[in-house]
Amino acid sequence: MHISAKVDYACRALCSLAASDGAALTADEISKDQEIPVRFLRSILNELRRVGIVSSQRGNEGGYRLARRAEDVTLGEVVRRLEGPLAEVRNERPEDACYRGSSEHLQEVWIALRAALRSVLDDVTLADVVSGTLSPGVTSLLQAAGAWQSR
Repeated sequence: MHISAKVDYACRALCSLAASDGAALTADEISKDQEIPVRFLRSILNELRRVGIVSSQRGNEGGYRLARRAEDVTLGEVVRRLEGPLAEVRNERPEDACYRGSSEHLQEVWIALRAALRSVLDDVTLADVVSGTLSPGVTSLLQAAGAWQSR
């Protein structure tokens, strides 16, 4: 799975907001905290506002806040709202792919891949990331042989 800069920056910005305990943060503050280019960040924050993940307020005490509790926002939701489905095959959903002959079971692999992505991304909330409290399922994946090795 390719994690774009947009999704990475969005998740990092949302973690800053989740850690702010409800205080509004400006794009400049988040940019400095997370070392994200501020112009790109503003675009991402506006998109997150449009899809209902953050809210914004103007004025002296203005800035961005989470629109919902950090416990209610999963990483899977963030990815889907910014980039669409977690897994696609040639811009189609895996269940719509059709294979014949020796590759007929490839569809099952793509569906299993999507299920694996869901099992992590839909299980981890912003609050989990900020607190470092990941579920046993995610933790066991981190401890699997070779998990930290590049291939």
